Amino acid sequence: MVDRLLTGIEGLDEILRGGLLAQRAYLVRGGPGSGKTTVGLHFLTRGVTAGEPTLFINQGEPEAEVRANAASIGLDLAGVTFLDLTPSATLFTEGQTYDIFHPAEVEREPTTQAIMEAVKRTRPTRVFIDAMTQLRYLSLDEVHFRRQAFSLLRFLVAQGSTVLFASESQHADQDADMQFMSDGVIHMGNNGGLRTVMVSKLRGSAFAPGSHSLSIEADGMHVYPRLTPQEHGKPFVAETLSSGVPEIDELMGGGIERGTVTIMSGPSGVGKTTLGLQFMKEAAGRGERSVVYTFEENAEVLAYRAQGVNIPVANMVATGSLSMVQIEPLRYTADQFGCMVREQVEQADARIVMLDSISGFGMCMHEEQPETYLHAVAKYLRNMGVTTILINETTNITGDFRATDNAISYLADNIIYLRYIEIHGELRKVLGVLKKRMSDFEKTMREFEITRYGVKVGTALTNMRGILHGTPTLLDTPPR
Repeated sequence: MVDRLLTGIEGLDEILRGGLLAQRAYLVRGGPGSGKTTVGLHFLTRGVTAGEPTLFINQGEPEAEVRANAASIGLDLAGVTFLDLTPSATLFTEGQTYDIFHPAEVEREPTTQAIMEAVKRTRPTRVFIDAMTQLRYLSLDEVHFRRQAFSLLRFLVAQGSTVLFASESQHADQDADMQFMSDGVIHMGNNGGLRTVMVSKLRGSAFAPGSHSLSIEADGMHVYPRLTPQEHGKPFVAETLSSGVPEIDELMGGGIERGTVTIMSGPSGVGKTTLGLQFMKEAAGRGERSVVYTFEENAEVLAYRAQGVNIPVANMVATGSLSMVQIEPLRYTADQFGCMVREQVEQADARIVMLDSISGFGMCMHEEQPETYLHAVAKYLRNMGVTTILINETTNITGDFRATDNAISYLADNIIYLRYIEIHGELRKVLGVLKKRMSDFEKTMREFEITRYGVKVGTALTNMRGILHGTPTLLDTPPR
């Protein structure tokens, strides 16, 4: 079994399926500000933590600046050995020139000798070169550079080192030679402040494909692996979960099943969120944890409103049976949100997850196609046996009926719709089930009311027609 070295960045190690294979050379490439050096700093400090000798060969920023920048994101380089090959401050004032020989012929040998001596002196397990691109300027031509770079990497690996080397380039053809000579390639991106990381090559190992989000915070770099539902799952019992309201359970054939996705659809103010919280209230009574992600409404306001209809959200939060997570607009990427959901499910054992609402989710994510990420989240939760409730707001208060406004009904195992109707000039609410994959359900609708005592549901409305149009008419005699 080949040894692996952790990079010190948890999400990146997950993408790399456990870290980098030892005693190989890896290229970290990207434009300015993309985080190449930060990856190298984490790599070295992780080695120091593990008691390994490390070496930083810096040819860009001076050692003092590197140490100061590392400290600003909480990385202590006290145990890292530096080989500082950056130009000194006196180089410009000395005005040194080479009239006979090419600068590469004069400076290449001292540089090579310095690297060899530092490696033999420290015997590093980990080496970070920032940046390999600088060595190109000490070569007479491209062929010479490739031979020198390849020889350097082979020398370091032969000494027992795992090498990370950076390339200052944004286009693939600018450092194609270095990509070929490396055992793995990590691409860093920075597009308008949205940082990403992608692995395109990793000899001898699988890796998570695609682009993944990252951020650099006060405590270092964080990588958020893209949610891939097919890689997650666990066995669970597909039992039926009661709402705690007998009439709702009757309407739904007993309730909603564990590990299913339920869309609660209807116009603003009709009671969708309250109905979802009712299922969470019942789950708390069973000793299960739930989590609500609210994208539009303030979490404190939502808790206050729920308290007024006999759903003790504040108490549920205090006892740990419920988490209320408020998602601010454009603060998170979809990958970050996916990691938040995974943490709640895999570490905090959440059994019910509610997204309030689908449209709010789309507005808060940076990506242009939020439906794709909503699909991934819903499928992941289903695979993990988590009951998912998606709140969907429709635009029509009354009039022609539509289950959803954004073509996501295919995600649902269950669709519960809530409607406003007008009866004798009075606005009322009704509740019905449009779809249920796991069991039968009532084909009628029931009047739905939210009172200070909680959710109240009436008997089946069998003496009306035209309810879905919003203006029902009463029949003289109920249909048989």
